[in-house]
Amino acid sequence: LKENHCLVELHVCKHNIKNCGIKQLCDALYLNRSLRYLDVSCNKITCDGMVFLADVLKSNTTLEVLDLSFNRIENAGAKHLSETLASHNRSLRALSVVSNNIQGEGLVALSQSMKTNPTLSNVYIWGNKFDEATCVAYSDLIQTGRLKPDNTDVEPFVVDGHMYLAEVSNGLKKHYYWRPIYGEACTNSPNAGFTLVPVGGHL
Repeated sequence: LKENHCLVELHVCKHNIKNCGIKQLCDALYLNRSLRYLDVSCNKITCDGMVFLADVLKSNTTLEVLDLSFNRIENAGAKHLSETLASHNRSLRALSVVSNNIQGEGLVALSQSMKTNPTLSNVYIWGNKFDEATCVAYSDLIQTGRLKPDNTDVEPFVVDGHMYLAEVSNGLKKHYYWRPIYGEACTNSPNAGFTLVPVGGHL
């Protein structure tokens, strides 16, 4: 990654990278100027690993899509990320922190960063610990048009005067840079594989 100038998309999901591995990856990303999509989901990354990633995002200007799903960054990691997105980074446009044990404080911090970051347009947060402040914050983003309904995996609804969030089927696959010639990577399901299309009238 330090030397490569062509790779635009890297998926290293379920490689047991942990914080030590993410630090090594970040060391390379300080020099890399081609990678646009990084998937480090399901790698046991915690808030300590997010210190390295948040720091590299301050200077990296090419990374556009970051998948941190199914790690354990928690509130502290979400705050590190939020501070960078609010004040420094202006290239990231899609972020997934699905199932990271983030509570209301961290989720609200991420929502606040969208108010000062004009580039970040897609945020996926399902599987974390929502409180009412979280529900209100993301409802406000959606209702004001800052966060488009198709650009997130939650949808607000009200019951007995209280705001809640429901899951909707949106995901990061639509951001894939590579497309197979036989179909599209974007489907209605966030976990669906590539779509097969009929060839010569037969599947």
